[in-house]
Amino acid sequence: MTGYIIRRLIALVFVMLAVSVIVFVLMNAVPGGPFTLGERGYSADALANLERKYGLDKPPIERYFNFLGSALRLDFGNSFAVAGNPPVTDVIVRTWPVTLHVGLYTIIVSFGLGILMGIVAAYRRNSWIDNVITFTATLGITLPNFIIATFLLIIFGFQAGWGQPNRWIIGPITPDGAAILSWDYFLPVITYALAPLALVARYTRASVSDALGADYVRTARSKGLSERTIMFRHVLRNALIPMITVLLPQIPNLLTGSLFIEVVYGIPGLGKFFITSIFNRDYPMVMGLVLLVAFFWGLTYLITDILYTVIDPRVRITGSA
Repeated sequence: MTGYIIRRLIALVFVMLAVSVIVFVLMNAVPGGPFTLGERGYSADALANLERKYGLDKPPIERYFNFLGSALRLDFGNSFAVAGNPPVTDVIVRTWPVTLHVGLYTIIVSFGLGILMGIVAAYRRNSWIDNVITFTATLGITLPNFIIATFLLIIFGFQAGWGQPNRWIIGPITPDGAAILSWDYFLPVITYALAPLALVARYTRASVSDALGADYVRTARSKGLSERTIMFRHVLRNALIPMITVLLPQIPNLLTGSLFIEVVYGIPGLGKFFITSIFNRDYPMVMGLVLLVAFFWGLTYLITDILYTVIDPRVRITGSA
């Protein structure tokens, strides 16, 4: 197991290297640059000085290897577009805690409530409860989250006064790093949780339904075991593997932010900076954020493979895996 984990971590380094090459090539293939966008009106001399200051006057290959050498020290350079041109790592450290707060609350709500709804729907198959949960899950998956965000903001944010979205613009965290009000997270979390909650509910229902129809469940019931024992000792244990395969990769998305949610609610988080940095051609910011997301995806799939062996002892990770 230890050798397998080491090999996967080494492979993850090469994956991130490949991702960095692809993103760097794509960024430089687009005409223009970070200081030629919009109506900035730089003179030729001023533009040349800016490019020299940030190393954009060098050949692309040299710039890439300069970036790579700095990235190995977790130095992704300075942002071109953020006021004051702070280091990319400083921007990430400042904005990511906001996204993490929203993402962690979303994971708790969507996974906790989604698993519960899926179990109830599986036990009450073809009943009105099952139909309601299935309809709700389908609606949550098909309805775009920016429409849900706008609707909830108008109904509950402005009319009912639940939460104060404008406080995000003033500042979402106090000097000690704590949230101003837990209510400020209410609308963003509910909006953000609906789609993953629906997905969790649907896959939980399917996995639990398959497990409930297995022979070992009928055998357990014939032995007089309680439904609680059957559920936690037999059904959930066997239903978790297909659930983990589909659901665990949702976590990196939730922890790295959503453009629509953060824009609608004015949340100064990582997802918002990710998109604005692309439009502003903020090369260092784009590279830093892409590598962060790639690392989380690779780590999530590694954790998924390890959890297989924990949940089901019959699964073994071999050296050739």
